[in-house]
Amino acid sequence: MADGSSAAKPSGEDALIARLFAPIATHPGALGLKDDAALLSVPPGHELVLTKDALVAGVHFFADDPPEAIARKAMRVNISDLAAKGARPLGVMLAFAIPPDMEAGALEAFARGIGADAALYEAPLLGGDTVRTPGPFTISLTAIGAVPTGEMVRRTGARAGQAIVVSGTIGDAALGLALRLAPERPGCAALSAEERAFLLDRYLLPRPRLPLIRALREHASAAMDVSDGLVGDLAKMLAASGIGGEIDAARVPFSLAARHAVEAEPALLEVAFTGGDDYEILAVVPHHALSRFQTVATTAGIGVSVIGHTVEGQGLTVRDGEGAPLSFAQGSFSHF
Repeated sequence: MADGSSAAKPSGEDALIARLFAPIATHPGALGLKDDAALLSVPPGHELVLTKDALVAGVHFFADDPPEAIARKAMRVNISDLAAKGARPLGVMLAFAIPPDMEAGALEAFARGIGADAALYEAPLLGGDTVRTPGPFTISLTAIGAVPTGEMVRRTGARAGQAIVVSGTIGDAALGLALRLAPERPGCAALSAEERAFLLDRYLLPRPRLPLIRALREHASAAMDVSDGLVGDLAKMLAASGIGGEIDAARVPFSLAARHAVEAEPALLEVAFTGGDDYEILAVVPHHALSRFQTVATTAGIGVSVIGHTVEGQGLTVRDGEGAPLSFAQGSFSHF
């Protein structure tokens, strides 16, 4: 985990790595974080799946979020990508840019968060880079996973006449963000303290759906995780597969907290459908395999809901309870 900044003091950076990160980099391939690279064997009969996400304070998280939670979010958004491809984690490579106002205690908490999720998801820290920056705290994490050869679940495999399914509940994270930004708005003000805490936690800490990887490999024709909003991400997957789709808004699963917020402020329905950070699994499953897929998911303790179906043609139609199409000003969250 070398320091890539020529302006940094090597002894100080080496000490930071040795004190905070070497103790959690226990995988043999990490080489104790004393080399310029890591060493990783590919399991026999498997291929590597690699994914990278960058997170920037003020864009992907709040600068005053707990550093441990920021670390865990960085881990989980990447592990969620692996889960959507049917891959189990092998390890992560971490790079981060430290702003001048970041205190030692915050770095220690950040390291604890990385270590906690590395253990929880069996995704060991293998190496990375540390630099100084005059700008906001920035994290870049690469997750490495393995999938049996030829079994990665792509976005491009969906066919017309198949079921569209989603795990968990949708919109919680986007509503948690709305609550952070404007707690006094009607839909947020109507929530109980318990409901507020639930939505805030869903925004802060995604839940990668790793227990679904076998079901996805065996039964899904296409899949991705919902990072930029249900409507926008489903439209991307349908376009990648060269087909269209329809979903029934009433069948999209909402938590009790999200339902209460939308009932109090109907405009929040669009926030829930198009906001980001759910990190649920969105998949297309042939109807003949749907029962088996649902059984595996239920056994793993994860709810999955059928929300629509794929069709010949192009584009996505979202219908209300009367069958009329809904329109949204913005299809998905954008980082730009």
